[in-house]
Amino acid sequence: MTTARTEPDIVHHAALDVRMVQAARGIKVLTLASWPAKHGASFLADHARGVTRLPHVDYPQHDFREARAELAAIAREADASHPLGQYLIDATASWDTAARLCEALGTAAVSDLSQQLYGSVDGPLPGNGPSARVAAQHFIAIADQFDHELASPAEQVEISATALQLQLQRDLDDYFNERLIEVVLDPDLIAKAAAGATRIRLRTSAAFTDYDRQQLLQHEAFVHSLSALNGREQPVLGSLALASPRATATQEGMATFAEQITGNIDIARMKRLSLRIEAIACALDGADFIEVFRLFLDAGQSPHEGFASAQRVFRGVPTTGGHAFTKDTVYLRGLIGVHTFFRWALRRQQLCLCRWLFAGKMTLGDVQRLAPMFESGVLVPPRWLPSWVARANGLGGMLAFSLFANQIRLDTIDDTDFADI
Repeated sequence: MTTARTEPDIVHHAALDVRMVQAARGIKVLTLASWPAKHGASFLADHARGVTRLPHVDYPQHDFREARAELAAIAREADASHPLGQYLIDATASWDTAARLCEALGTAAVSDLSQQLYGSVDGPLPGNGPSARVAAQHFIAIADQFDHELASPAEQVEISATALQLQLQRDLDDYFNERLIEVVLDPDLIAKAAAGATRIRLRTSAAFTDYDRQQLLQHEAFVHSLSALNGREQPVLGSLALASPRATATQEGMATFAEQITGNIDIARMKRLSLRIEAIACALDGADFIEVFRLFLDAGQSPHEGFASAQRVFRGVPTTGGHAFTKDTVYLRGLIGVHTFFRWALRRQQLCLCRWLFAGKMTLGDVQRLAPMFESGVLVPPRWLPSWVARANGLGGMLAFSLFANQIRLDTIDDTDFADI
């Protein structure tokens, strides 16, 4: 008897997926767009002396023509009427855009290509909401008004990257009961932290807080790393282990939602995410690197953090203004999209979709289209889950309350409504 995984259409698309993984192997957008550490050291040394010069980054030239030709061939051979085929068509198109971005590093073309991959600051948020920039300005205003009142004492006590490395390593070893993910220090990392399937990197020079520890555990380890590890367990779609650019918004949305649902996203974190969006908007409007750097300084960041933040905005693009790398627009859009999707799944009695999202790195649309593949056993459910997803009753309770509470309009409430409560 033929099993689901050995049916001809499954075998055909599984072979195409193997080819796609091979073709995409060298297309590492964030790695190739990153700046060498020397630029930060020289810029900050000049800034300390009262001198500001625009950084100029020379990017190596890349040629992905062979990879792009193979991606196009895979798309042609995929069956658009099959869930796996449509997944491959969408995925190869995204990898092709990512390859073209890497070939264009250092030019103005990267700005448009990054918007194709990650979205823009002006596009509406899910559910016909405001733009990402409008949402970002909302959170910045709230933070500026209330951050001193709402600041936790835990936010004031800094710990070193070395201390955090030890703490996170212990947390992860306890979760897996073995060493599956290694926490390492990286002096060249732009972000404060980054996660792969088996390694979490912390920027050596960064200072962290207890909030950071919990955010990194929930965000990096229990979303980014777990989804990659679970993707490696897939017998058919090995590409679900890859950090595909098209899945970035869902991945970062899930990771930020994890911070929120576990009570580990604070007002300072929301301000940092929102400031990045405002900075991208300013860069697209013409602000150069120095102006964006000063935007972060004026918002209270240290020169070192301000440089790291501005550097994120100008990855792969000219530093003279008018262009930006828009990856950081995905956090708010992804958070709102994932939150809305989870509420929708509860209303439709399909919370299984929320768990399947952790079976690999995929988009919200992917998990809906691939549902028949999970139901038939072609794709396997996630081996590892964060506790807030594994406890379905708790997740359902939170979402049910959210569905109801969102019906209450605060603009109709006055002080007397609370008199009898």
